[in-house]
Amino acid sequence: MWKIALLTTIQCLFFAAGQVFLKIAMSHIGKFGFTVTFFRGLLSNWSLLASGLCMLTGTALWLYIIKNFELSVVYPLTSICYLFGMFAAIFIFHEAVPAIRWVGFVLIMAGVILMAK
Repeated sequence: MWKIALLTTIQCLFFAAGQVFLKIAMSHIGKFGFTVTFFRGLLSNWSLLASGLCMLTGTALWLYIIKNFELSVVYPLTSICYLFGMFAAIFIFHEAVPAIRWVGFVLIMAGVILMAK
């Protein structure tokens, strides 16, 4: 069980990092338009590239996980992504996370623990 939890946590870290880089990339992109300038800006955006690499790595790891383990066990474990997302919101984007969201997270994690046993 520890191997599954570790692999899923690493996979979630890659997905969360991909989302963080995507949010950073989107904040540097101007108004959407079908122009050469817009698409040139996309291609030169390092955050967008980092997002894609993180997502690709996370997806490759996810393919390994679902091939070798029961989906009914590993899929609920991906809820750990919520924690990484909330920490990123707080520490990287300086967002306020209200207590009710933390309560929701604790309830979700309690459900995951019950499902994993």
